[in-house]
Amino acid sequence: MSTHVASRHAAHGAGRGTSALVLLAHLVAVAVVAGLGGLAASSATDTYAALELPPYAPPSWLFGPAWTVLYVLMAVAAWRTWRVAGLDRAQVAYGVQLLLNLAWTPLFFSADRYAVALAEILVLWCALAVTLVLCWRRDRVAGWLLVPYLAWVTFATALNAGIVVLN
Repeated sequence: MSTHVASRHAAHGAGRGTSALVLLAHLVAVAVVAGLGGLAASSATDTYAALELPPYAPPSWLFGPAWTVLYVLMAVAAWRTWRVAGLDRAQVAYGVQLLLNLAWTPLFFSADRYAVALAEILVLWCALAVTLVLCWRRDRVAGWLLVPYLAWVTFATALNAGIVVLN
């Protein structure tokens, strides 16, 4: 850890115990979002199978493992950013994008509002891009950890758009 990072880390009272608790809090936050999303998507396999899908649509079994990896990367990125900067704009942006992430699943799978879900995922993409930039400025590793998530949301946006067009 650089001297600058260590001094900011210490300035925010981020001892080992506190740091571990904050990591746990970030992991719990993404687990809650994943769990609530899972409840909202309880019929996702049937819904997805019934849709007219674009040719680039992945099989439904891929979503669970992909999101599991992405949620862990997101939590670690948020934690790393917190270790450097504490509770600041990057953490607020992270929270906003996490709430937007949570909102998409019920719009798409429970309400079958594919066009509304497309508009919402575009807002999520923007919030995530802001989050990535803010995290990147504080900790490059945290920024890199969010890149796969941004790539996946970019792909999910294209998939959502294809579903809107075809359905």
